[in-house]
Amino acid sequence: MSESVPPTAFSTVLRTASSEEHAAAEHSSFMGHLLNGRLGVDAYAQLSGQLWFVYRALESRATELAAHPVVGPLIDPALLRTAALERDLTHLLGADWRAQLHPLPATAAYAARLEELAETWPQGYLAHHYTRYLGDLSGGQIIRGTAERTWGFERKGPGVEFYVFAEIANPAAYKREYREKLDAAGLAMDEVERRRVVEECKRAFTMNGAVFADLDTRYPLSA
Repeated sequence: MSESVPPTAFSTVLRTASSEEHAAAEHSSFMGHLLNGRLGVDAYAQLSGQLWFVYRALESRATELAAHPVVGPLIDPALLRTAALERDLTHLLGADWRAQLHPLPATAAYAARLEELAETWPQGYLAHHYTRYLGDLSGGQIIRGTAERTWGFERKGPGVEFYVFAEIANPAAYKREYREKLDAAGLAMDEVERRRVVEECKRAFTMNGAVFADLDTRYPLSA
């Protein structure tokens, strides 16, 4: 009698299924030029500004979602980024930074999708929660290091606070625990729902890449 094969962990399913979309966003022209120092601090400031619209939408209903039986265990105040982004933007653009920012079309669509999911489909919201925060804890640290070296920001100081998770002492351990919670969330869904979340995870990376593409059009070097 053959032994049954345990199901693949949901976090692994999400990572594997979205790898193509993840790579496309990660290797966009805008991010490539930003990370190799070919774009100026203005481009970095504009990226931070667009992220503010995204995170304001992502986090606007976090307190309510903390009570959700599936999503709630992954909601953690230590992850919240909006306040840190606002401090960075004050440093980058000055006290009137709000008046200087306007969401690009892809950013507006992204934020609208996050607001819609938080209200109508928390499991789908979870796909974006995963792509954003684990990305910030991982590849986001490369962006922070580049910004510090290229534009002389104080290490983990004003201008890069968005990428600094001061309340998370051990990011590697935190990411392992997050994936375990994500796996538990997957077990709480049926197969149809899991497949829908996988598709939403792909969409999350695609929407993130669309923001980079819109930013790309603002800088001739990226053309």
